[in-house]
Amino acid sequence: MTLTPVASTARAKSDATVVGAVDRARAALVEEVDEGDVGDHLGALVEGDRVATHLFACTRAGYLGWRWSVTVARASRQKSVTVDEIVLIPGDEAIVAPPWVPYKERIKPGDLSPGDLLPVEEDDERLVPTYAVGEDEGLSEDDVAQVHSVAFELGIGRVRTLSLEGREQAAQRWYDGLGGPDSPLAQAAPEPCRTCGFLIRVAGSLSESFGVCANGNANDDGRVVSFDHGCGAHSEVTLQKRHLPKALPQHALDDWDDEFDPL
Repeated sequence: MTLTPVASTARAKSDATVVGAVDRARAALVEEVDEGDVGDHLGALVEGDRVATHLFACTRAGYLGWRWSVTVARASRQKSVTVDEIVLIPGDEAIVAPPWVPYKERIKPGDLSPGDLLPVEEDDERLVPTYAVGEDEGLSEDDVAQVHSVAFELGIGRVRTLSLEGREQAAQRWYDGLGGPDSPLAQAAPEPCRTCGFLIRVAGSLSESFGVCANGNANDDGRVVSFDHGCGAHSEVTLQKRHLPKALPQHALDDWDDEFDPL
């Protein structure tokens, strides 16, 4: 693979000295790594005025598709170049680690063990304050605690509740999950949950779309399900005659009397 020298910006100009400094870049590279790990020169990229990066194939075992990157530069009115940086970078075919995902985004239902704590940020968009405490008015911690106590006694209870975004995220997550209409269990169900006698509607703004299964024989017992979800344990399901168990024959009574002698 050969890379055509390309300016990274419209103002950068290709400099013949830095672009042609292939031998200087290779010599600097083999001083840092084994010469056997350095392959063919793949080309040069113009990074700026009098600055270019030379790429060499990496032949080290386990680094298929990676490249050695050597950046060289030439000062104004100087004939020689200097080596700025030597790094190993991945190419299009290189095997690299997946993008980093924060641990809070990696946690799934069931990952938490007894005693594990998962704190929620103060500015979490899923939550909004239930009532105003008045911290901006210079209240002390004791005064704020008193406000919380009175709010609890009045039935306000929770300091924060679900925001509109929090409800929408929960609804989408439930609808797309195993309790939604697209799960294999729902696709094979004879009737939807909306017509099932075991469905308990949830309260609030989600009451028209979700409920909780109360059928102890169902896979979804105690779980949130959408109204268009379903399973084979629907309250109105009846078996067709060919699916019913075969009736057992009548009991045969042995009334033979060994002591009876007709002769």
